[in-house]
Amino acid sequence: MSSAHSAVPTAGSAPSPSSTSSTVSSSASAAGAAPTIAELLEFVRRTARNEALIASLPLDPEGRTWIRLDGPGGSEAWLIGWPPGTGTGWHDHADSIGAFTTAAGALKEHSLAVRLPTDGWRTLELTDGVDRSRELATGQGRAFGQNHVHEVLNESEDVHAVSVHAYYPPLPRIRRFSRTGAVLRLEQTENPGDWQ
Repeated sequence: MSSAHSAVPTAGSAPSPSSTSSTVSSSASAAGAAPTIAELLEFVRRTARNEALIASLPLDPEGRTWIRLDGPGGSEAWLIGWPPGTGTGWHDHADSIGAFTTAAGALKEHSLAVRLPTDGWRTLELTDGVDRSRELATGQGRAFGQNHVHEVLNESEDVHAVSVHAYYPPLPRIRRFSRTGAVLRLEQTENPGDWQ
């Protein structure tokens, strides 16, 4: 892995912390309580407005880059750079809630309005009407609940995007999927040891 914290852009690897990662302080939830979805969304929006932090992220034309952040109430948070034409691939965040905001450029999110079975399946045929798409320009974000299935893309041909993400509890696993038409296939399950 390079010193620019890059990841393979098409594999959608979860960012990995490094010894040079920066931290951003956040106001913790009351008395150590778990942060709410609204608090995660407020954190990513506030952090996305931190111009000095956004400018500190090294950008790589070949792969995504990241800095681990100090999220609210013990959440896992990341500042991520997206070269033109990169994306995560289809994935979920298991039992974690989360939020993300575009800090520079624009991102597109494709998501599924369906709750997938947690275990015991490899292939699933999706019904009509479950697909959702949204453009997230600079300053726009969204929050999501547990088992949210999506892919995030920088569809620009020439402009990097930067985003801020937060998850609580810290990601217990990520399931990665492939999709052909209406068929979603579970390809891999990653655990924290795979990205930390």
